[in-house]
Order: sequence, then C-alpha cells, then structure tokens
Amino acid sequence: MKETIEKSLLKEKYTVESALDFDAASEKIELYEYDCILLDINLPEGTGLELLDQLKQLDKNQNVIIISARDSLDDKVKGLELGADDYLTKPFHVAELTARIKAVVRRKQVNGKFDFQIGNVILNIEERRCSINNVNIHLNRKEFDILYYFVLNENRLITRTSLADHVWGDNIDQADNFDFIYYQIKNLRKQKKRLNCST
Repeated sequence: MKETIEKSLLKEKYTVESALDFDAASEKIELYEYDCILLDINLPEGTGLELLDQLKQLDKNQNVIIISARDSLDDKVKGLELGADDYLTKPFHVAELTARIKAVVRRKQVNGKFDFQIGNVILNIEERRCSINNVNIHLNRKEFDILYYFVLNENRLITRTSLADHVWGDNIDQADNFDFIYYQIKNLRKQKKRLNCST
C-alpha cells in the first residue's frame, strides 16, 4: 500500500518522503515542515497518536491525515482532538486520498482557493499553472514548486536550506551544493525578464 500511495503522489507532482517506524517519523516531524503528513496509527515502536501529540507539543500547525485499518470511534475522536485534519479508514481508493490531501492543503494554505496572486503573477495550484501579466508560461515541476514556496512565504526571509528541503525533500542529502537551486531560480528570472514583468 505504501508503494502504491507514493507512486500515485509522485504522479501528482508531490515531493514524497516516508518513515517506516516511529523513531524515524518522530525525527522528521521535529526537523522539517510538511504541506501534509499521512499518519498511520499503527507504527513499529509507537503510535500515530503519539506523533500527533508530539506535533502539538512542538506547536507545529501541520496538515495531518490519519490513515488506519482501525475504524474505532475513539481513535477518530482522539486524532481530531490532537489536531488531525481528516481520518481515512483502510481500505480506501488512492484517488480519494489524493483528493483529501489537496483539500486540506488548499484549505490551510490558500484559504480554500485554487488561484492566488502576488503582483502580476497568478498561480493555480490545482492545475499547477502559472501566468504572468495574463500570459501563461510553462514551468517545470521544480520551478513551479520554488515559485509556490516564494508566494506562500511572501515577506519572509527564505534560506537556501529551507527552500531545498521543501522542494527536494530527502533528496537534498545527496547534493554537494546548492547550484541546482540557483539554476532553477535563474530560469524563473529569465521567464520574468522575457515577459517584462514588474513584480
């Protein structure tokens, strides 16, 4: 099931990280910020509810969807009380899970909207489409993710590390430097210059 979910989310252009046990998951949620966390209640060496409590103690407002084979009302109530946004009982269709992920991300990050605008740049996160000065431009997956991260963090200081972690996830550990980030940003600037943007 894990591999099926990962494959489906990668097709949807998400960056996917996984943790196979409680300790690995605990370390990840303490170190990183995620757009959405899929949390199984039953984990080796611990429970998903304990991880939810950890998120609460860390005061992290993360999107969390519990996925579990357990259909206990007590588990659902406890999970929602601890801050989970949704609860999905196995078995389920991956398409339903994908729809719920999109819903919680959209609800929290862009107030339920598909489109949002900064200056003369408009992003549609559902279709992963970008327009500048009302002209549609083609962005590859990483270029879109970088621009999306910039828009979500308007007027905030963005470090190279935080940007790399958000866009590349675990794969950032394989990089020797941040040249690939500069390359993608350079491409975005070329698009901006080509369209004579004023943002």
